[in-house]
Amino acid sequence: MEQTTFAIKYWAEDDKPREKLMLKGKAVLTDAELIAILIGSGSRNESAVQLSKRILASVDNNLNVLGKLSVKQLMNFKGIGEAKAISIVAAAELGRRRKSEESLELSKITSSKAVFEIMQPIIGELQHEEFWVLFLNNSNKVIYKTQISKGGITGTVVDTRIIYKTALEHNATSVILVHNHPSGTLIASEADKQITRKLKEAGKHIDILVLDHVIVTEKSYFSFADDGIL
Repeated sequence: MEQTTFAIKYWAEDDKPREKLMLKGKAVLTDAELIAILIGSGSRNESAVQLSKRILASVDNNLNVLGKLSVKQLMNFKGIGEAKAISIVAAAELGRRRKSEESLELSKITSSKAVFEIMQPIIGELQHEEFWVLFLNNSNKVIYKTQISKGGITGTVVDTRIIYKTALEHNATSVILVHNHPSGTLIASEADKQITRKLKEAGKHIDILVLDHVIVTEKSYFSFADDGIL
């Protein structure tokens, strides 16, 4: 007798993990619902979420233990064939690799020199001005960095909304502003000071601190925080 699958499209609306992810975002899904998306369907007597809960229960709901299960071990669960087992193993491996890369890449900012060392190779020798922001977590580690704007030799334009939208998206608790001076001068212009004040004031309303504004040149740097003008 052909097995009838209990596909996601037939679930009650509240039980549809794919739709839930699209409507409410990935963070609201339980571990079982995320695994259910990977395996796609359950069986006649068990939904994908129920099957996922059963798998998780076998490892005491520990994702680290789940990630160590082999394809063969996963196939011991009724309803998990080779293709579904491979999907779970592949997802676990991606998670492991992401965690490994993040631990290597997260740089802790302990001084303005650390900012210079990160950004000098990126913008220190450019012939035009670029404005970048480093986004930090509560351990002062850089969780993301991005170019906010790019200008000519005379300057660049900074959009406050883009900066704080990005900060919120990455759950940053503080930011460090960075831009280069192609001329090589290490003097903060009035425009540099104005944008720093503007961003610092805007950040206060959403509890995101501006820790520093660093001007980078090919050979050296200037820190607003070190100079006491932040």
